[in-house]
Amino acid sequence: MVLESTVLCIDNSEFMRNGDYLPTRIQAQQDAANMICRTKLRSNPENNVALLSMADTQVHVTLTTDSGKLLSKLNLIQPKGEMKLLNGLRVAHLALKHRQSKNHKTRIVAFIGSPIQEDEKEIIKVAKKLKKEKVSVDVINFGEQDCNTDKLISFINTLNGKDGAGSHLVTIPPGSMLSGAIGSSPIVVEEGSMSSGAQEFDMGFDPNADPELALALRVSLEEQRHRQEEEARRSKNETQSAPATAGGGEETMLDDPPATAPAAPTGEVDIAMMTEDEQIAYALTMSMQATPEGQTPMETESAAGYQGQIEGDSEDDDDDVIADPDYLQSVLESLPGVNPNSEAVQQAMTEFTQRKDGEKKDDSSKKDGK
Repeated sequence: MVLESTVLCIDNSEFMRNGDYLPTRIQAQQDAANMICRTKLRSNPENNVALLSMADTQVHVTLTTDSGKLLSKLNLIQPKGEMKLLNGLRVAHLALKHRQSKNHKTRIVAFIGSPIQEDEKEIIKVAKKLKKEKVSVDVINFGEQDCNTDKLISFINTLNGKDGAGSHLVTIPPGSMLSGAIGSSPIVVEEGSMSSGAQEFDMGFDPNADPELALALRVSLEEQRHRQEEEARRSKNETQSAPATAGGGEETMLDDPPATAPAAPTGEVDIAMMTEDEQIAYALTMSMQATPEGQTPMETESAAGYQGQIEGDSEDDDDDVIADPDYLQSVLESLPGVNPNSEAVQQAMTEFTQRKDGEKKDDSSKKDGK
């Protein structure tokens, strides 16, 4: 995208009171200058524009990016005196020399609607100087084409040279709208005034039929394209950063386990429907799963693992505990719906204790036999 500093040179001679360009030459010129100003500033936020009137050779606005300031001053310019083309070009060149950024290309856009009083040789001399300083000049020739066209063609040809094409001459006949003709001319639709991406959009109608609408659509579509590119870039960055975030979340979950482990699902057991042997077996199972008060399930598992490593008489001690009538009596009393004093339960406890004692004696006999 080209960076550019532009000076708009307005013809405010007495000839601008004529009404051959509606509503008058000066007002038609103001509308066209306003369109060019907005186009230059929108094409690049770093572009700047200055405003100069050629009848009194007055700089109304120095190089700025403030379109509102330019528009307010532009509407205050009124016809007075005679146009001084070469003086206006020299002052415009001087204003461009004082631009802040030397990387900007320099351009003068001159509206000429009055007879040129200067000699053609002087005009060519100024053109050579501007060419040497690499200043491009766009000329809008209107109102007095018969006497000005030949001089302006020589001026533009001198600026461009044999191979150059940086300067343009646009001749607009009476009865035409200046802003409409300029909107479809190389002064606006050229490389540097609009980005190449904006010119590629298909607007669905003939831009020459309504140049101002075409220009507005180009600018709007270009801004939309930039927004879409920015959104796509932002989405891509978020997608790339997502795996890292997910990994961090997993690590956090591993580092910070739940404060309390979920309890094992339990269902209600109807003890009344069990047989006596089933009730005793259920009681023994519950006693073995009981967690000591004050310990977490993980501590219980650790304790169980530790006890599983103990050698010697640990298994015998467990058998003694299980076969202890007092222990079994306390377990049965803690179970809801069980009457530990019933005859059936007492008989089952007796048989279970005797069976355990018999198994213990058999184990002792086997050990002695060995």
